[in-house]
Amino acid sequence: MSTERPEHQGNDTAGDRSARRAVAIFPVLVLLAGAIGLLFPGSFTGWGESVPYLLGVVMFCMGITMTPQDFRGVARRPWAVALGLVAHYVIMPGLGWAIAHLLQLPPQLAAGVILVGCAPSGTASNVVTYLARGDVALSVSVATVSTLVAPLVTPPLTLLLAGEYLPVDTGSMVTDILKTVLLPVLAGLAVRLLAGRYVQRALPLLPWLSAVTIGVIVTVVVAGSADAIKSAALLVFVAVVLHNGLGLVLGYGAGRLTGLGEPASRAMAFEVGMQNSGLAASLATAHFSPLAALPAAVFSVWHNVSGALAAAWLSRRGR
Repeated sequence: MSTERPEHQGNDTAGDRSARRAVAIFPVLVLLAGAIGLLFPGSFTGWGESVPYLLGVVMFCMGITMTPQDFRGVARRPWAVALGLVAHYVIMPGLGWAIAHLLQLPPQLAAGVILVGCAPSGTASNVVTYLARGDVALSVSVATVSTLVAPLVTPPLTLLLAGEYLPVDTGSMVTDILKTVLLPVLAGLAVRLLAGRYVQRALPLLPWLSAVTIGVIVTVVVAGSADAIKSAALLVFVAVVLHNGLGLVLGYGAGRLTGLGEPASRAMAFEVGMQNSGLAASLATAHFSPLAALPAAVFSVWHNVSGALAAAWLSRRGR
């Protein structure tokens, strides 16, 4: 979910407050969206083709929130950003593969879980890091770079780890990520640079636009696999909770083991454990099946719930 990025821990702007409210309400909104898709699947027949365009809206909103300062942050701490990037694209894909084998998931679900793990960082991770009193600048830098390199990293990782379950067309996947992620992000960044004064006024609305759009994506994905959910929901939920929970713990541990310090380790936890599940759902629907998109839909709800709870606990511990 795209959110305006908080620059400083003590600077409580209208955009920051709007982002925090959106993060708090987002799980409820996604649960409602999933229930609608489950109860009225026939109402969304044929909507699957709209998912990449809806994701493009979310990524455009993310691009609008970016500033040149985000990229300067990468240059100031290349080692920490590189560590976050490697941890993200090693831990989560590896966990997805291990969980698929451990739970002996059916091929479609196994590929879906692995694809979630191979996706870039979740777009709500920055605000959750802020709520946890973590290193927001590092969080923004890692999220930005992981998104920009996704066309080069996500398809080959998916082929390597999910290829044993289903055929993976990496060339087509690269094209889809470029169209639905990189181009909208760059377009949003260009709009921010060219019309920053007008964009500033709209920033508090962007988290809500992203939240509603992701809600629609979840509705469409759930509706497309409504019949399978009844038999696979518990198994998928267990896989998602393990994937997200271990990602948060191992991400935090990676920061501590490499001496990044407590605030940066908190940022690492959320940059590793929170995924761009909207992208995973879009790619799974396009390249595998609606059933393969089910783990991404469940992850979209759960990682915001667990992220908010972890942030509240870390914030209290920080005090």
